[in-house]
Amino acid sequence: MIRLWVVATWLIVCAAAHPGEQPLSRIAVERTVLAVNESAHVKASPWVLGLKGQNSEWVEVEFFHPSPSNDDWIGVFSPANFSAAICEPENKRQRPPVLCTAPIKYQFANFNNDGYNKSGKGYLKLQLINQREDFSFALFSGGLLKPKLIAVSNKVAFANPKAPVYPRLAQGKSWNEMTVTWTSGYDIKEAVPFVEWGAKGGRSFLSPAGTLTFDRNSMCGAPARTVGWRHPGYIHTSYLKDLWPDSLYTYRLGHRLPNSTLIWSKSYSFKASPYPGQDSLQRVVIFGDMGKAEADGSNEFNDFQPGSLNTTYQIIRDLENIDMVVHIGDICYANGYLSQWDQFTAQIEPIASTVPYMIGSGNHERDWPGTGSFYGNLDSGGECGVPAQTVFYTPAENRAKFWYATDYGMFRFCIAHTEEDWRPGTEQYKFIEQCLSSVDRQKQPWLIFLAHRVLGYSSCSYYEEQGTFGEPMGRDTIEELLQKYRVDLAFYGHVHSYERTCPVYQGQCVVNASDHYNGPFKATTHVVVGGGGASLSEFTTSKIKWSHYTDFDFGFVKLTAFNHSSMLFEYKKSRDGNVYDHFTISRDYRDILACSVDNCPRTTLAT
Repeated sequence: MIRLWVVATWLIVCAAAHPGEQPLSRIAVERTVLAVNESAHVKASPWVLGLKGQNSEWVEVEFFHPSPSNDDWIGVFSPANFSAAICEPENKRQRPPVLCTAPIKYQFANFNNDGYNKSGKGYLKLQLINQREDFSFALFSGGLLKPKLIAVSNKVAFANPKAPVYPRLAQGKSWNEMTVTWTSGYDIKEAVPFVEWGAKGGRSFLSPAGTLTFDRNSMCGAPARTVGWRHPGYIHTSYLKDLWPDSLYTYRLGHRLPNSTLIWSKSYSFKASPYPGQDSLQRVVIFGDMGKAEADGSNEFNDFQPGSLNTTYQIIRDLENIDMVVHIGDICYANGYLSQWDQFTAQIEPIASTVPYMIGSGNHERDWPGTGSFYGNLDSGGECGVPAQTVFYTPAENRAKFWYATDYGMFRFCIAHTEEDWRPGTEQYKFIEQCLSSVDRQKQPWLIFLAHRVLGYSSCSYYEEQGTFGEPMGRDTIEELLQKYRVDLAFYGHVHSYERTCPVYQGQCVVNASDHYNGPFKATTHVVVGGGGASLSEFTTSKIKWSHYTDFDFGFVKLTAFNHSSMLFEYKKSRDGNVYDHFTISRDYRDILACSVDNCPRTTLAT
């Protein structure tokens, strides 16, 4: 059971003080010095995890320090051997540091140990996931900025650390194809990856999987290339084709060893996508900027991504009523600490193993100076997009560029990549127009545009300071396309809150905001839904005419298409899953064809 975090006011205030800061970056790893104390100890149990096939298990850590202080902390390291033997000096004259690898998580020694400062005795219960290597627990003094290594525990490991784990479903390039991506410790030379699958109750098929990985040299800078580096394992993707619409399938992940031994995951199931244009109930959840959190309270994630577990929990709770999830950028905020990608895929496994989990790319996945990103900041921590495009599958023509279209029944989703140039004349601009213009609105009436940064409207105080109320150049570039092709909804992340506009064009409400729209299309409704989990963003205090509803809280949107003429929009808070904003659209095909501002087709007087 995922722990449901209640976010207090003080937590939000604290979060604002550390916007976008990866907790592991607070540790000055390379400043670590040896201060081993023979009287101190750290003991972890059980020694072997996953004996019943689990990929996640709790470990009890007991420790003692004869000279305790408030600054003492426990770091979890994987691989367990994190000594200088794996550190490489920058040059021959430089001695390698004592420690050159960040922990995968940490917690202060006095966490839930009120008497620690006097007794030096402490106890923690930490959750570990299978990450292909063994683990050890180290006690440090000196705080995070001047770490002193006091004692190291025994090693702990999963029974099969290389086991296939954390499947992620995604729509393929055709409507009747589902892709399954997962992670393992098996190189293609060690074992052959495949998926066993079939219609529930029917015959089974075997589909091969391709294997990808990347190395330290694929990273563009620190910390991804230095203290944050951890081998990502091997990422396998299999393509399950010729699926029957809306049919239920079961599957499991497999690896065949050279001696013909088969390694299996547990069994999972999914429902195939509907045929494009099919008239049936279709439900899609959309959010951005969720990140990850720790159910054990470690890493002090509570002031970094405090709503992440709540969002995950609410989606899992309603999963029987969800057909697809779209996460529009800022996926896990690893920011160059690669162990966090495993943590994130483990967190969303109940969701991503059951319904397609489609992602977009954000600044925290892609941006790095001198690498071709549209923004030259350091937000990816040196990842420059490589982990995101490898760990998750998208049906893009070029996965590095990250823009793509995907159809789900009566929906067409056009997903842009704001970290690459989108302006007129660029390859991406041509893609956006092609995606919007090529849909058959009689069959797929619900046309949705999604992008990470706000290429439309936001009353976030940051954008107000820039004088743009949206990404500079974004609205001027994209808005005419949205109006021309009668886009119902445009979704954005990046701003960590919720906001809905009226149907707006060129800064003016074409019609007043409402809980129900019917008749001909007038203008696009813009929605910021970046409150998936990361620390919240403030709104301007100015009165903005086009801003209809704002919420300084964590949440997500659920779209429900009942048929070709009726769709329900719901905004739900992550804290309780209740609906706080909603509207419906009722529209016939002739209403989509009707002309509005700046989208009237040319006509002729000829008969």
